[in-house]
Parts: sequence; C-alpha cells; structure tokens
Amino acid sequence: MTSLTQQAVPGPLRVSANGRYFVDQNGAPFFWLGDTQWQLAHDFALADVEAILSDRARKGFTVLQVMLTGIGDGTKPNLYGHTPWLNHNPATPNKAYFEHVDAVVASAARHGLVLVLYVCHGLQRNIVTPDNARHYAAWVARRYKDAPHILWAFVTRTPIADELPLTRELAAGIQAGDGGHHLISYHPDPVRPALSSGEIHAEPWLAFNMIQTWAYYEGIYGMVTRDYHRTPTKPVVMAEGAYEDESASEYGFVISPLLVRKQAYWSFLSGGFHTYGHSDNWRMPSAWKITLDAPAAAHMGVLKRLFTARDWWNLLPDQSLITNHTHPGSTLHTAARASDGRWAIVYLSSPTSFTLYTPTFSAGHPLGHPLRATWIDPRDGTETPLGNLPTTEAPTLVTPPGWEDAVLLVDTPDA
Repeated sequence: MTSLTQQAVPGPLRVSANGRYFVDQNGAPFFWLGDTQWQLAHDFALADVEAILSDRARKGFTVLQVMLTGIGDGTKPNLYGHTPWLNHNPATPNKAYFEHVDAVVASAARHGLVLVLYVCHGLQRNIVTPDNARHYAAWVARRYKDAPHILWAFVTRTPIADELPLTRELAAGIQAGDGGHHLISYHPDPVRPALSSGEIHAEPWLAFNMIQTWAYYEGIYGMVTRDYHRTPTKPVVMAEGAYEDESASEYGFVISPLLVRKQAYWSFLSGGFHTYGHSDNWRMPSAWKITLDAPAAAHMGVLKRLFTARDWWNLLPDQSLITNHTHPGSTLHTAARASDGRWAIVYLSSPTSFTLYTPTFSAGHPLGHPLRATWIDPRDGTETPLGNLPTTEAPTLVTPPGWEDAVLLVDTPDA
C-alpha cells in the first residue's frame, strides 16, 4: 500500500514504562476495549465495513481483531473472487486481494480505531510453513508499516512449542518488513484454554500477552492474574472468550449478556484488558447487521465509560477489599482500586451480600472521613447513590434487588 490518509488515530501504540498498559503516540494511556471482527477484510463489502466500523466506534470499542486472510486455510476467495495468495502460495501474495485490505485499513483510520492484523491462522499450517512464513509476513508488514493504527498478531496451534519454528519465522518476517514500527503479539488457538505467556513469554518480539479461554470462561480471572504477575511485566489481553450467543451453541450452554459482562469485568479487574465477540459476526449469517446491536455490545460501552472516567491505568487488583464474598467459578466477585486508594471498583457477578473493607481507603485521608459509594447497573450505567460509608468499620452491603450483577464504585472525596 503506497499511502494512507492520515487521521487523528491512536498510534503507533507502545507499552507503558511499567509494562502494564498501552500508550498512544503522545504517551497518553490507551484503553483497550476490543471486538473480534475476524472476517472484516475478507467477506465484507466496503460499505458494510464502514457500517461496522462506525457502529463499533460509536459503542466505545477501540480495537478490532481482524484475520487478514479470513478464518480458514487461506484458499477461500474474498467476496470479489480474489484469494490471498497466487496459486495458494504465501510466497506470492495476491495484490488484488490486498487492495481490499488496504481500503479496510484506511477506513479504520477514518474511524479512529486500532486494528490487530493477524497474518496467519493455525488452520493454514499446511500452507504457511517455516519455509515461506518469513517472506510472506515481511511482505505484509512492509505494506502496512506506515499505518499508525495497527498491531500485529498471528495464530498457530497449541501447544506452542510444537509450532515454535513457524512462530519465530512469522515474528522475524514482521520485524523485517515493519522495522519495529508496531507491537507484535501471539494469539493461542487452544486445544485447551491457552495463554501466549506459558511457553514464549520471554520471546523478545512478544510485546504483550494474549489469552483465549473459549468456553472455559470461569478461568479468566486466574489466567489473567497469572500473566499479570509474570516477569518481565507485559500487558495482558483476554483476547477471545465465549462469544455472545443467546441461541443453543457449541458451548453446551447459552452465552448470555450476563456471562459476557462477567468475562469483561473479570479481565479488567484482574489487571488485564478484554476483547468482546459475537458468534454471528464471524459466522456471517444474513442477520449480521442485527448482531451489532446485541445487548452485551452496548454493555461494553458502559464498562468503558466507568473505567475511563478515572485514572484506570493506576488500577491494582485487590481482592482484600471484599470479604465474605468470593465464590469460585461462575459467581466470582472481584475488586480493584487505584494505587493511591482514592477509588475502587467492585464487581458482583450475582445477587449477594458482602463486606467492604474500607480501611484500605484511610491512607492519605483523615481516619473516619466518609467515602462516597454508588451502585452502577452494568447493563445501562444507571447510578444509584448508596450514601457515605465510614472508614472506621467494614460495612456489609447487599446488591440492589432485581439486578443480575452490580458494580459498586467507591470514591474518596477528592477522587
């Protein structure tokens, strides 16, 4: 691609000095709220791409994860009849195919969205090989290295150790073609729930970790926590969980909006970031336009507004804030606070009573100074003031009646 219309888009993104989060070109913290739009560059006409990007930007998403060649082995033509590679050979990329990708990348820039461009999928392992991966990845990386709003990723099968030669060739190709302009990560495609960090955390090209849990959504908090505490410190993205889907699905259980919200709040309150997804966005049914307004997609915007209204980059996971509360698995309750104790967010994933350990907030404030407490409905952001709470005791609280889940925001007077 020879040029892009430069817009006020974030990027190129970098990792913060403490290794916990992303920053934009001005060094300002960048809030990752992702959406899986795997087929965006393969199966959608440009007018539909514009509609999707406009909707996602309007709902508050900041990152879209896109498979350059679509999901599959790479031999399926796009909607214009072009395959990614001439003669299905990654050593000879098809420029006609990538001209449509160019338009998608440019459209994302106009909407101020970051794209994670996936150069390879594990289903292509019989076509993309250690012999041709570096050449192909370098060609793609050169084509988009001047786009400020992209990140690189790729998917190979797990266990990662079995695919390490291919993984390293892809990374080397991206680095050669991109010149280090953009961050690179690895997205595990599990035979089991998988973390990129488990086997390759120390790889020098791996700028941040990605996690995929698929149906094992109960494992999110533990998996993000494990990566959060690894050294060297790197940002953690829960990149693919259970997709919103109210119909019977391959999971064996319905992925309700409540379950989707649980995944997201567990990701953020354990110190990571989160990517949402809807099953129909990548299966491409005739109703894909309707799925853009799936309930939990809007709920993600509520989450974003809650976090970005305060200095979320100073957030520290802290389960000691809540006691008599934590249930395992699908009813886990979680908490995190600002590093200086000025505010905290508690997520209650089911109706419950719990004890809030308010002495955490006394540091730097007169002991006994009241705290502001507010219930927030994670479905629509409705706020219900709870009143002041003292720091001299640990009050027992009960979630609002009729709510499936609840967020408690606690602020000190100067927060």
